[in-house]
Amino acid sequence: MYIPPSYQNQNLDEVKDFIRNNSFGILVNETKGMPWATHIPLELEVWNNQEVLVGHIAKANPQWHTFKENPKVLCIFNGPHSYVSSSWYKEEEVPTWNYIAVHIYGKIKILEDNAVLNSLTNLVDKYEKASECPISISNLSKATMSQVKGIVAFEIEIQEIQAAFKLSQTRIEDHPKIIEELEKRDVGSKEIAKLMKK
Repeated sequence: MYIPPSYQNQNLDEVKDFIRNNSFGILVNETKGMPWATHIPLELEVWNNQEVLVGHIAKANPQWHTFKENPKVLCIFNGPHSYVSSSWYKEEEVPTWNYIAVHIYGKIKILEDNAVLNSLTNLVDKYEKASECPISISNLSKATMSQVKGIVAFEIEIQEIQAAFKLSQTRIEDHPKIIEELEKRDVGSKEIAKLMKK
């Protein structure tokens, strides 16, 4: 993606934390001769001493049929975003939008057998932590677990990470007013204000 130098985030630790906290992403490839996108959790994990993205899609989704022949994929992660009015600036300028977005380009590989179960276990364990009565994959019945036959699990070898953290870096003198106004708005705007304060 196009990222002006001022907005590029090359702090990989910060970018990886962002992915872990905003893991509901978009998996994009070419399917049936056109761009195809599926909205799914894409978890950043370490497998065999290598960081990979792990996820799954429904077997009924035709997207997976092209994974072997054309393994190149794009994964998109979005974070908070907010409109920024130029009325908050000291000098006249056009309005803009502040946002965080990460693109990961990689090579996808279909998982088999135990790797599928491991990926599902990790996914459920991560999100069940906040549940009052957490469930575990290991406690589900065979009948329930038979639904696993209806998915295709995969890992994505990360080849390139592009991260845009657009937080009014080119308008430092206007930060106090932008933050003040963002804090009056919706949840996304308030999150952007918090990030600008950092």
